[in-house]
Formats: sequence, C-alpha cells, structure tokens
Amino acid sequence: MSKTFGSTLVVVLLAAGLALLGYAKWTAHLTEADAALADGRLDEALAGYKLAEARFDALPAVRQMVSSEYTRSVGNHLLTLYRLKRYDEVIDLAQKAPAGAAPNFWAGSAFFQKAIVEEQPDARLGWLGRAEEEFRKAVEAAPADWDTKYDFELTTRLAAELRKQPKTPPKQMMQLLRPPQPGPKTPRRVG
Repeated sequence: MSKTFGSTLVVVLLAAGLALLGYAKWTAHLTEADAALADGRLDEALAGYKLAEARFDALPAVRQMVSSEYTRSVGNHLLTLYRLKRYDEVIDLAQKAPAGAAPNFWAGSAFFQKAIVEEQPDARLGWLGRAEEEFRKAVEAAPADWDTKYDFELTTRLAAELRKQPKTPPKQMMQLLRPPQPGPKTPRRVG
C-alpha cells in the first residue's frame, strides 16, 4: 500500500511541476511586459500586455482560474496606454476591463487629460463631466484610496468653476482652483 501511495504521490507532484512550468512559459509575455514597463520601455510593455491578454482571452477557463494575473495584466496595460498618452485607447480598454484593474480611475484620468487640452468650452465641460462620473465610480469601488478621492474632488471643483467661467482658456484652467488672492487694502482716510 505504501508503494502505491508513493507512486501516486510522485505522479501527482510531477504533474503539478509540469503544470507550473507550462504556466510559467505561458505567462512569460506578462513577466517580460512587467519588466519592460518597469524599465520605461513602454512600446515593448504594450506589446507584451496585448499578447498576454490575447492568450488569456483565448482560454476563458484559465483567465478565471488565474484572474489576479489577468487583472494585473489589464491594469498595467491601462497604465502603459496612459503613459503613452493614448487616452482614447485607455477609455476603450477600461470599458471591458475587470474591476480590479481600476478601469474607472484610468478612464477618469484619460477624460481629464482630454479636457485640459480641449479648446471648445462645451466639449471641455463634457470631458470633465465624464471624468467626474468615472472618478465617482472609482471612489465607490475603492473608498479608502485617497489619490482617487483627491482626483475626484479636483475634477469636481474644476468642473464647477468652469461652469461659472466656461470661456477660460485651457492653459488657465488650473488657475481657477486657486483661492482668490486678497487685493491691496485701500487705506482709510482719517480726518
């Protein structure tokens, strides 16, 4: 009986080892993409994340079994696109990204970036409104994330000020957030 148990254990361990080796090889693109992102090689990182996600998408069962790896891949893919200033692609990917990849945060950030360069006042307010809504969802998803709360509050305040002064040029928008500076006091006349 102990010989059978030992043989079965060896077979199970061998199968597990082969499965782990296969998984490591299968996710090598993800590991390489992470290294490229860390080194600032954004185009290489982007290609690696696309390839890794295509592999996950081809096998939904594997994507479900290792959902944390898939979520990490999509989250880093969003970060890479954002750093490359490919905001429309960030917005598109965020629509189908898993919640753990912070898609609302990245979409809100992309909408905000589109707003601050937009010349048309109505379009600028539209982008800011969409950024505000995405940041609101991001805060609801991660209420303890202070960076997201800050971004939401900044966007909300900026949108409110732009509604009051819609003709503000893009280069002067952030000045709307500064508190008004008191002017010089007029001296009192005595006598």
